[in-house]
Amino acid sequence: MIRNIQLRVSLKEEGLPGGLKTRAARYLGVSEDDFEFKVQRKSIDARKPTIYFNYKLEVYINEPAPKETSYHFNYKDVSNAKPIHIIGFGPAGMWAALRCLELGYKPIVLERGKNVQDRRRDLKAINQDHKVNQDSNYCFGEGGAGTYSDGKLYTRSLKRGDVRRVFESLVFHGATEEILVDAHPHIGTNKLPKIVQNIRETILNFGGEVHFNAKVTDFKLENNRLKAIVLDDEKELETQRVILATGHSARDIFELLHKKDIALKAKSFAMGVRVEHPQHIIDSIQYHCRGERNELLPAAAYSLVQQVKNRGVYSFCMCPGGFIVPAATAEGEVVVNGMSPSKRNNKFANSGIVVEINVDEDLPTYEKYGVLKGLEYQKNLERLAFTAGGRTQAAPAQRLTDFVEGKISQDLNSTSYQPGLNAAPLHSLFPKLIGGRLRKGFAQFGKKMKGYYTEEANIVGVESRTSSPITIPRTEKLEHPEIEGLFPCGEGGGYAGGIVSAAMDGERCAEAAIIGL
Repeated sequence: MIRNIQLRVSLKEEGLPGGLKTRAARYLGVSEDDFEFKVQRKSIDARKPTIYFNYKLEVYINEPAPKETSYHFNYKDVSNAKPIHIIGFGPAGMWAALRCLELGYKPIVLERGKNVQDRRRDLKAINQDHKVNQDSNYCFGEGGAGTYSDGKLYTRSLKRGDVRRVFESLVFHGATEEILVDAHPHIGTNKLPKIVQNIRETILNFGGEVHFNAKVTDFKLENNRLKAIVLDDEKELETQRVILATGHSARDIFELLHKKDIALKAKSFAMGVRVEHPQHIIDSIQYHCRGERNELLPAAAYSLVQQVKNRGVYSFCMCPGGFIVPAATAEGEVVVNGMSPSKRNNKFANSGIVVEINVDEDLPTYEKYGVLKGLEYQKNLERLAFTAGGRTQAAPAQRLTDFVEGKISQDLNSTSYQPGLNAAPLHSLFPKLIGGRLRKGFAQFGKKMKGYYTEEANIVGVESRTSSPITIPRTEKLEHPEIEGLFPCGEGGGYAGGIVSAAMDGERCAEAAIIGL
């Protein structure tokens, strides 16, 4: 007999050997020898001082629990199959390629950046030498931005596809099964590169192709139909179907499409800063504790939102036990992002705190740029951050309390940001659209989380790549409405907001691209 039950286990019980099975036996009224179980979901309830773990269990009474997953990935040998070209090898491109293998079509992936191993040298260069490789950085390269920025898998996009299927695919390629049950799963930047490499090897082993240092510079069109892709070495590749999965930072692709009069749409986005606290402060607030948190508890996270002057101010990509990293994709700009290792054991917690920008109402002086106005606004603030930081990859920063109170910081707190921080008056450098709302938002966050508003926290600028400021339109068939054979996909197209939603969109685009081929 199979039963689904929910258990609420105290922190004390969680630490006892066999505690979960003992509690389940007591709940069911049976012997521990009479059943096996699988954890379906695990979450932590720390809203009150007494902390509980909530479990959802599938219990098998007087029968063994199944050892294998119900998900199977039937990859086919596509060596001689019809090709689908995929531009970009982030989550959308990877899962588009994997789905092509299942459908019996040959994915040919073109990635402007390098493989995960070679990419490390360019990450070292930006951190230590302040040198930005515009094609190989924290945003571009094998696995996309997710490879070296945490691997958070939490998504609200439950209606867009089979979330569990994406998780099972990650486990198939080397992720731990913990991601299948954690309420807020994440893999960790230290483990993601190997998983990404395993996905590449699956594609190659079944006859697909993955080409690195293959930057697309042009599209050849004929009667509004995509006929060929042009690479930066002037090589042309004839094509019938292209899945465009280049990510939200591939500005040259947006500019190329605009130059060729291929329809784009400006979309709303968000910008702001990274705020960095000592992790113990966030732990003490969230877990109602003093000193070290209980070893059974993970580094605490938070989620905050506040309406300020009809715009949302909210936390984004919160990284407990993590690092702030330089995410610039060109010289002359400073961009910051966050990541965490799998154990989330760094002594700092950081999160983006960003302001919603309504592209139709908030950027009147940028109207001359048309659909690219949001992109140009991003660029200008990133250049401002570069100048304010000292014209290197050092980032402009300020103590949180000084920012809110409008004072210049005489010194800064320690930081995880390797290129370093330079004190700057961010309260006056940011336009009122962002800076004024951030200052009020932080003050309100301090009321919601007692201890959050502290001089021990830094704010670091600028967090500008939360999402694409542009949408590449597509029809219900996921094809561009004007260009036959072009399938905009993932975050760069404006159709995803993270690893999982991008992966699901990649699968959908692969399914759409093969129709009629």
